[in-house]
Amino acid sequence: MANDNSAPASVALRLQRPIDAARDHIRGGVGTAGTAGGEVRVVAYIDLLCPYCQRLRQVMLRLREALGDRLVYVFRHFPNERAHPGAERISRAAEAAGRQGLFWEMHDWIFDRQPPIAENEVGEFARSLGLDMVQFAADWDSEDTRRPVAEDLADGRRNGVTGTPTLFVDGIRYDGAWDFYSMLEAFQRPIAARVKHSARVFASLPASAGLVLLLAAVLALVCANSPVRPLYQAFIQSSFSLGQSGKLTLTVAEWCSEGLLAIFFLVVGLEILRETRAGALSEGRAAALPAIAALGGVLAPTAIYLSLNHGPAAQGWSIPTATDIAFTLGILAVLGDRVPAALRVFVAALAVVDDVLSVATLAIFYPREFHLVWLMVSAGATALLFTLNRWRVYATWPYVLVTGLLWFSLHASGVHAALAGVALALFLPTQPAPAVGPLLAQAATALAALSHAENEARQAGAEALSLRQEPIWDWASRNLSAASHRLLSPADRAERAVSPWGAYVILPLFAFSATGVRLAIDLSRPGSVRIFAGVILGLVIGKPLGIVLASAIAVKLRAAKAPEGVTARQFIGAACLCGVADTVALLMADRAASAWLDPDLTKIAVLIGSALAAVLGTVILVTGPRGAARTIE
Repeated sequence: MANDNSAPASVALRLQRPIDAARDHIRGGVGTAGTAGGEVRVVAYIDLLCPYCQRLRQVMLRLREALGDRLVYVFRHFPNERAHPGAERISRAAEAAGRQGLFWEMHDWIFDRQPPIAENEVGEFARSLGLDMVQFAADWDSEDTRRPVAEDLADGRRNGVTGTPTLFVDGIRYDGAWDFYSMLEAFQRPIAARVKHSARVFASLPASAGLVLLLAAVLALVCANSPVRPLYQAFIQSSFSLGQSGKLTLTVAEWCSEGLLAIFFLVVGLEILRETRAGALSEGRAAALPAIAALGGVLAPTAIYLSLNHGPAAQGWSIPTATDIAFTLGILAVLGDRVPAALRVFVAALAVVDDVLSVATLAIFYPREFHLVWLMVSAGATALLFTLNRWRVYATWPYVLVTGLLWFSLHASGVHAALAGVALALFLPTQPAPAVGPLLAQAATALAALSHAENEARQAGAEALSLRQEPIWDWASRNLSAASHRLLSPADRAERAVSPWGAYVILPLFAFSATGVRLAIDLSRPGSVRIFAGVILGLVIGKPLGIVLASAIAVKLRAAKAPEGVTARQFIGAACLCGVADTVALLMADRAASAWLDPDLTKIAVLIGSALAAVLGTVILVTGPRGAARTIE
């Protein structure tokens, strides 16, 4: 595969620019982006001098024989000059031929040749096609052929294309195997493949995680305010145990808050590590802004709540301090180009830091009865994680076992066990293999051995011979698996494995267990009005006020750097959206519950405050003019 290291690190699952019959080079079907006749539309980013693209073309030819014109193939240029010198000129030659209606003839001829291809050879073939050579030569050097190649290349980079070939099938990136039968199954789509494709389409929607979380919360509210309430309460309050010691007897709600949220906080911790290595937090002053803003977003709502509530009711100060990642980023994604990319990165980093502050708040301010012995066990488990990291242990299972011990000891000690997820994220190795050359050689050797064995079997006339039953198949598969496994660090493997579960299972389950409150507000109890108002005002006013003031002060003092291309109005609108709180704020409401703090009352306040913050932030962002001014100076 040809790689282009200048592409962005983030990869877009959905195709950013739709198929354009007037702009793209298309083979098969109706020649448009339509959906007639059960077509399969494949958009391919291709380097015409890439040997892997050349091999894939043979597979695509077989697929065309099998599917006929149902296969709509769309070619887009992605020349990689560093890997294949002259690739950009060859792409422009194909475009020059295309200006006289013979793009595909030039495309096929180039792929049938073995690089390098001399320019005089290209000219001879163009002459054999009967092209107007004066026009062809002029077009080859003109802006009219440079522009579409450059535009395709820029589109590919925006879409996260880092190497060729990269395929998008019906608008969704194809990451499956490149052999004929794997691709045929993906294109024909039996039921299992259709379900998988539909899931990937839904996951590619910018607000999909927030939508699932919202549906779970709404379902919980419906259950809690309907005749099925007794069944709902019986479910979330039912308990089950692991083992015989009794230390792990928890209700369903507790398993969700301490067990499942540990996995969620693992994802949060891994996101922070990734951002500190190569993302928004990798540069000191840029990293300082979301951290300082998150702290301001905790202090201001705390001050507003405590200004209204004293005595026992003050224990609920933490409830309006948490920001929900999924909801907030989902709203920003739905708003599209009204939200600059730099602002999305800032909010994502702020939300991650906010979650770490929240879990620290749970551990420090809302512990159960402490048990010193189990705290010592927790310290020992943490030290063991550190040792595994220092010894460069790259297998994942030792970390999982030790984290399980840490989770149990934290729970038994009275500290919120979700901290175990943060600890695991901190100590998982983040560096892959220091050099990929030996791994690539290992993979190439295994593939070459399989190809040689297949050719020998075919020459011997042993068509019925199953290569999978031969020792070489097992040897090659083990080597390929080992090489691919080692290319990713344990932290990367864990994040890839856990992130979808966190977004689409863990947080929705927690929201379902925690959001089921009766929508009947009793404000007659002493202090209820002040508690109710403190939570709502903390989220709607305190959260954005703290974020904006802390950010402005940090930038004025040169302690932080403002995000580029973001207007003051856009920054304020995003700060208001940070008042959207659900998952962790609901957990805070449960942990702060007392005779003075009715969890149902505070949860309703969280829901109302979150809704108001979402509306306010959205209105500010939608009604403001698009601009590119600096945020705060």
